[in-house]
Amino acid sequence: MNLEKSTTCLTSDTAKALRGLLAVAGLRPHDIVVVGCSTSEVAGHAIGSASSAEIAEAIMAGLLPIIRDSRLYLAVQCCEHLNRALVIERECADGYGLQPVTVIPHLKAGGALSAAAMKEYSDPVVVESISAHAGMDIGDTFIGMHLRMVAVPVRLEIARIGDAHLTLARTRPKLIGGERALYPKKC
Repeated sequence: MNLEKSTTCLTSDTAKALRGLLAVAGLRPHDIVVVGCSTSEVAGHAIGSASSAEIAEAIMAGLLPIIRDSRLYLAVQCCEHLNRALVIERECADGYGLQPVTVIPHLKAGGALSAAAMKEYSDPVVVESISAHAGMDIGDTFIGMHLRMVAVPVRLEIARIGDAHLTLARTRPKLIGGERALYPKKC
């Protein structure tokens, strides 16, 4: 397989999936999108067995321009070895009152995408948890713990990034009040 061609496809597919998610999610500037990714799964291997900096860079190339153009924050979930902590920009941490922790994610502890985020962000910090407004899970990395309370699945025509299963979600506020309450049509 031609690595240059395959990384181009990964970038394109990631961007397509993110654009699709954003079209459905109705996010506002400074909302948070969480992304979890197993580059091993993207390459067709078991999760955590073949982390790839090249794949991570290709995926970041599909994410960051759109995130920045949309004035959103990107939270990249680390792997289980760092308890699924997240790499975010310091501006996001400050804006949401999140306390940074001390760790440097890398290929073998944190994962390739979190290591790429540390490299690509202008002022990266790591936090233990977040309540994101939408999310992308590339390779079944379980981002649900970092989404707001009511997650709603988003179905798009793209269902895989490389060989990894893709799951997308948006969130909505809780519906409260019972049978006499009125709700907006789009929830």
